[in-house]
Amino acid sequence: MGAVMGTFSSLQTKQRRPSKDKIEDELEMTMVCHRPEGLEQLEAQTNFTKRELQVLYRGFKNECPSGVVNEDTFKQIYAQFFPHGALPCLEGSPCVEFLPSPPLPFCLVDASTYAHYLFNAFDTTQTGSVKFEDFVTALSILLRGTVHEKLRWTFNLYDINKDGYINKEEMMDIVKAIYDMMGKYTYPVLKEDTPRQHVDVFFQKMDKNKDGIVTLDEFLESCQEDDNIMRSLQLFQNVM
Repeated sequence: MGAVMGTFSSLQTKQRRPSKDKIEDELEMTMVCHRPEGLEQLEAQTNFTKRELQVLYRGFKNECPSGVVNEDTFKQIYAQFFPHGALPCLEGSPCVEFLPSPPLPFCLVDASTYAHYLFNAFDTTQTGSVKFEDFVTALSILLRGTVHEKLRWTFNLYDINKDGYINKEEMMDIVKAIYDMMGKYTYPVLKEDTPRQHVDVFFQKMDKNKDGIVTLDEFLESCQEDDNIMRSLQLFQNVM
């Protein structure tokens, strides 16, 4: 959805459009298979202005005329966000452990593989599709949310089966997806068992009561105690 991000990034420098276009934006929202919530309601629920929501929706509709996006389309759209395969290090991610200090703002990963997990996180209702409301809600958190909100969203990303906990296998799945493409770009080159070693250390630090799972409270506490993770949060915000 390069059109979405491209238009959104230039909002601060664009002049206000004529009222005719504004009216057209409102009318367009009735011409798709799925009609999003009203702009006023979305404005109240997110950190975007009505004007920004109009621009985001126009780009979303151009890419997804039906008003919803499935996983395959999501992957294509996500590749347009990061055409060079560079994705921002999501806050709370164990991939921070792979990076030099201070951590870099980008990890080189396979956008298709990682986008699968991102789609799972965006699809909050687990219906196999992402609506405009889902998209802007997640984008609002990632771009303008509080540290606590961003960490909660990241917890949901790692909680692949949505049972309210993160187990070591879930953490390993996402870290492995990151490592598969990132490993060959690091120096020195990471060993094959490096992802497992990092996950073991990271999981042990988070699983404070040693019951084999990480709860949301444990995740929040551990992340906020880790300077590397908090620096990555700031870098992510600056990059976006």
